[in-house]
Amino acid sequence: MEVVAVLGASSDSSRYAYKAMQMLEEYGHTPIPVHPREKEVLGKKVYPTLGDLAQTGQKIDTVTVYVNAAISEKFTQDFLKLKPRRVIINPGAESPRLEAELKNSGIEVQHACTLVLLRTNQYA
Repeated sequence: MEVVAVLGASSDSSRYAYKAMQMLEEYGHTPIPVHPREKEVLGKKVYPTLGDLAQTGQKIDTVTVYVNAAISEKFTQDFLKLKPRRVIINPGAESPRLEAELKNSGIEVQHACTLVLLRTNQYA
């Protein structure tokens, strides 16, 4: 199973990022919430940025993105420091600039909904 950073994690149960945290755990993965203002999501410590998470040395298999391009592009260097195997770009989080940087660094970019991937057994 994977360790998954959820960029844009939320303690608001109506948000897709919250649902992704729940479902990733339900499917046996280890979600790690990342958000600058949240302190805890589903009982898990929240990291303010991907850079803060990278400093822990924790291996991250996947980052699933639930923030818009204006936010995610600020963290381009943090993505590269974290070196996940792949980044899932959820609907509404598309960023051609970030995606080009990730691909140029050998990081797989997948346009998909994490929730759908899990429910349809396509999360691999």
